[in-house]
Amino acid sequence: MDPPSTLKPAEVAVDLIQQAVIKHNTRHDKTFFKAVLAGVMLSFGGLLDFIITGGSPSLTTSNPGIVKVLGGFVFPVGLVMIVLQGFDLLTSNLMIFPMAVLKGSLPWWSIPVNWTIVTFGNLVGSLFFAAILAKYDGLVVDDPYATYIRNFAVTKAVTPAWYQIFLRGVGCNWLVCIAVWQATGARETISKIFATWFPIWVFVACGFDHVVANMFSLPLGIMLHADVRRI
Repeated sequence: MDPPSTLKPAEVAVDLIQQAVIKHNTRHDKTFFKAVLAGVMLSFGGLLDFIITGGSPSLTTSNPGIVKVLGGFVFPVGLVMIVLQGFDLLTSNLMIFPMAVLKGSLPWWSIPVNWTIVTFGNLVGSLFFAAILAKYDGLVVDDPYATYIRNFAVTKAVTPAWYQIFLRGVGCNWLVCIAVWQATGARETISKIFATWFPIWVFVACGFDHVVANMFSLPLGIMLHADVRRI
């Protein structure tokens, strides 16, 4: 008899805790490098989102909702690559490390150590991608992309109040953790892709804030001379 196509919730929890233990026991330099690559992978999805949404100014004016849906549809490719390649993304580690600590599988100090290493790794990868693979190669330095990216940075960093940014981050991370949970429960690749895709599509189309995605989009906006100073 073939095994079921998905794991039960309790089995998913056990798998995620085991992943956290493996990540904790991985050398710090390897963890950092995997986090750098995760920042790059997520930025590929962010750039594709910009190409679609920033390259459709007339459609944005006439039907902004459909543009958000289209941009959100392509963005998940980044997280899919991260999940399938086993890289380290801060937003998923925000879930699995506390799970492992609460279960008693890891010491409490594993949380700040991993989160610090992965945060800086994700930042390095995102900054590298923004500078080298988005700006200096000339892909988005001209309009309509440059203007869209500058405006995007302002609407993310300046226009909302601080508590709105925080709440959008909560909504985003909730959906990212759902995506990772569902992907972990899927047994084969196609199912993992679909399980990852839909929650990420929702968060991008709705406009929630992903901290690592913002490590790419906001610096890119600044590199293109967006004025993100709060008055």
